[in-house]
Amino acid sequence: MDIFQSIILGIIEGFTEFLPISSTGHMIVVAKYIGLSQTTNTKAFEVIIQLAAILAVVFLYKDKFDLKKIELWKRVIIAYFPIAIVGFIFRHQIKELFSPQIVATMFIVGGVIFLIVEKFYKESDHRVKDVEQVTYKQALYIGFAQIFALIPGTSRAGSTIIGGILSGLDRKCSAEFSFLLAFPVMLTVSGYDFIKHYKEFSNQNLLVLAVGFITSFIVAYITIKLFISFLERFTFVSFGVYRILFGILLLSPFA
Repeated sequence: MDIFQSIILGIIEGFTEFLPISSTGHMIVVAKYIGLSQTTNTKAFEVIIQLAAILAVVFLYKDKFDLKKIELWKRVIIAYFPIAIVGFIFRHQIKELFSPQIVATMFIVGGVIFLIVEKFYKESDHRVKDVEQVTYKQALYIGFAQIFALIPGTSRAGSTIIGGILSGLDRKCSAEFSFLLAFPVMLTVSGYDFIKHYKEFSNQNLLVLAVGFITSFIVAYITIKLFISFLERFTFVSFGVYRILFGILLLSPFA
């Protein structure tokens, strides 16, 4: 992997990780077009740029990472448990689910779900506008919704945001709870991948790793801020349409 490829993947990870459009699907497609195969070295690099994206959340929501917010984090952990348990038990079966067709199909399915949810969205039904107002019951609903993210192409952010909206959170609050929930989820996944691929880090070019890390952090930081500003004025319809079009493109013979 060279510096250019490192920058490209850092941008893709930082931009797509917290948007409801599946970072995994985009990473695979982009890696293919810049000539990178899914090797153990590539996987080790992805661990680094995912950690950078997590760090962006910590910096942006540093006021939430405080012992005084223990009640909030109890809810976050409750939402984390379903995917942690199901993901661990069925980790081998989940790997077998992966295929370009499943990724593309789930892009389309997710897009349709977003359009349906937005069709029936009523502001009066979504009164939870602050992540600290999320109840234990709502957190558990979001946690169960996140399980669908184990299907390649679904999007962790997308499934948790939909879960949040359906349980009574408004758009912005759903997105912010999704950001915080990403912290334990991505930390677990990255930690697990690091243990599996730690030997590959000795073969990595440190400059390439550093460039990818910095790029991912900066792009994730900016993307999260812009995404929240976007949701204060617009809906998720554009993301639904994008997912459908991208899924169709992946299924086309030109992909």
